[in-house]
Amino acid sequence: MGSFSLMHWVIVLIIIVLLFGGGRISSIMGDVAKGIKSFKKGMADDDDQPAPPVRPVAQIEATPARTIDGTATSTTEERKPG
Repeated sequence: MGSFSLMHWVIVLIIIVLLFGGGRISSIMGDVAKGIKSFKKGMADDDDQPAPPVRPVAQIEATPARTIDGTATSTTEERKPG
């Protein structure tokens, strides 16, 4: 019940040909083929160009952080509205 038989696909194909016509379907397929060819050509062009050389990253010498000795105190001031 869930799958289509061969006869269903033949009827669908006939309806598509009647709606679009043979010339329109062939032009659509030609456009698809041109798109695939240009995509493949674009991918091949990317492979032909070598990647730019990578320059090494400058190393920054690490210096130890300074620590401050002391105690932290919390102060709160009450503000009067106005």
